[in-house]
Amino acid sequence: MTDLWVIVPAYDEAARIRQTLDALAAQTDTDFELLVVDNGSTDGTAEIARGFRAPFPVHVLVEPEKGVGCAVDTGFRHAIARGATLLARTDADCLPRPGWLAAARATLTGGAGLACGRITARRDEHGPLGRAVFRGLVALAALFGRLRPAHRAKGYLAPYRMHAGNNMAITAELYLACGGMPRRPSPTDRTFLNRVRRTTPAIRHSRAMVVENSTRRLSAYGIVRTARWYLDRGSGPLTVDPR
Repeated sequence: MTDLWVIVPAYDEAARIRQTLDALAAQTDTDFELLVVDNGSTDGTAEIARGFRAPFPVHVLVEPEKGVGCAVDTGFRHAIARGATLLARTDADCLPRPGWLAAARATLTGGAGLACGRITARRDEHGPLGRAVFRGLVALAALFGRLRPAHRAKGYLAPYRMHAGNNMAITAELYLACGGMPRRPSPTDRTFLNRVRRTTPAIRHSRAMVVENSTRRLSAYGIVRTARWYLDRGSGPLTVDPR
């Protein structure tokens, strides 16, 4: 039994999850257990994960309660119950770069309770202009988060810094202490980060933790609605899971 588990929530990702699994198998640190939490997929997502051969144990858990927060929370608590003391998360449409997990482990064992990394756009979904738009939206969301009065209220033990749920690592102790991921559909990242900020100042950002993020929301929503999403305004009348 290893101390580090990677949790990947997934919903109808049969077309993409193999790339994510390959990226995890290519990590420089493979001393971990992988848990894919299938959130009621109607395609072959779970079967692909079950059949994946990797240099680490692969588990698949089905969470029927809809919402990425439900899948993540169930996965984290499942791993903790089986002895995990360190937890990392990415998503089933993302590509962690090879040094991602090693950097996450180093940050947590170096004293952080929560480690956050850097997200960049996948190169197989948009050209240079689309990737530049994505960078701009992420920067806008980060600035909004820092300036938002609610994020600067009393009671927080650390300053606000944007945290992407698909690129994070946390100790099991802190996850339980802060109350865990909110069990709801996306967006959940800001709520979770603020729970952590009320619990500990030990939040670190690692530029070596890099995940290539899907930009398909940009295609599905357009620039304005994608901006609203990253500003925590939700998806409005659109689905929270664009395919």
